[in-house]
Amino acid sequence: MPSPRLLSVLALLMATPSLAATPEELSALDAQYKRRGDAAAIKEQEESLKKALAAEPQDYELLWRKARLLQWQADGAGDNPKLKKSLGKQAWDVADQAIKAAPERVEGHYYGAAGVGAYSQAVGIMKALGEGLEGKFNERLDKAIKLDAQYERGAPLIAKGRYYFELPWPKRDLKKSAQLYDKVLAAHPGNLRAWTYLAETRLKDGDAKAALEAVDKALAGSTAYDPPEAQRALAEARKLKPTIEAELK
Repeated sequence: MPSPRLLSVLALLMATPSLAATPEELSALDAQYKRRGDAAAIKEQEESLKKALAAEPQDYELLWRKARLLQWQADGAGDNPKLKKSLGKQAWDVADQAIKAAPERVEGHYYGAAGVGAYSQAVGIMKALGEGLEGKFNERLDKAIKLDAQYERGAPLIAKGRYYFELPWPKRDLKKSAQLYDKVLAAHPGNLRAWTYLAETRLKDGDAKAALEAVDKALAGSTAYDPPEAQRALAEARKLKPTIEAELK
């Protein structure tokens, strides 16, 4: 019969999680993510994450990074609802695994909410409301805001602002939407997505002049803080500006 000391050592080993991804592995993944504007870099990160998660399927640091990449892909699949739906659901599912692994970390909650949001956009907001996805989205997003509202240059607050923008009447609240973007921009004045979304909100609220000022801020901004993200926001701003200018004529 094993000695009490041996039994205690075995119990300790069983309770100790397997070795997590190394700092070097995580640094390499983050470097790949910074180059996500390149399809080859995305493919490279997909392969790296697949290999790392095969070895460590419950590693929080790997799970939230996988959800982050899936959400980036879902965000860029706006012209393909079927793909956006699939990627959004995958991001949601992987992020929920991350939440279970580390419920007091912001990343899992934020990317889980973003995944629910992408899925909802793909199926249509009215259908999403009918399926009860509003509660799932807000549950995750409100937790992310509580943990770190300024995560990723105010991303949780931007998501909440977009939520108030995209809701159908009478649930839509454009003033709350604008207030949230203003809060983000007070802390991160170079956030081009926040400027672009603020311009859309101002335009929908009937203030084309303020919308033009906001979209011009986006178009004049630097992309250095995160080139792939900033370029995506700039593309939206360029499409939006002619609509604003037409409203001012």
